[in-house]
Amino acid sequence: MDEYALRFARAARRELEALAMEMVQRLFPAIERLAREPRPRGCRKIQGADNLWRIRIGDYRVLYTIDDQARIVDILAIRHRSDAYR
Repeated sequence: MDEYALRFARAARRELEALAMEMVQRLFPAIERLAREPRPRGCRKIQGADNLWRIRIGDYRVLYTIDDQARIVDILAIRHRSDAYR
């Protein structure tokens, strides 16, 4: 099965770069796994949005969209849970 391409929105890249290295090392493997399985166990579709999904990694949320035809996962935001849904 072909993997999906991962694309990071500029804001998501900045949010990732601003985190402590220990947190990045925890988040990045889970983000990379989205290329193989864009809808992993425990992911949730965000209500009120057409194609917005999220995965939980500790206190952080990764918000992303999935384009099944183009096989692209767009990472839109990587935020602490208190800021994730604003």
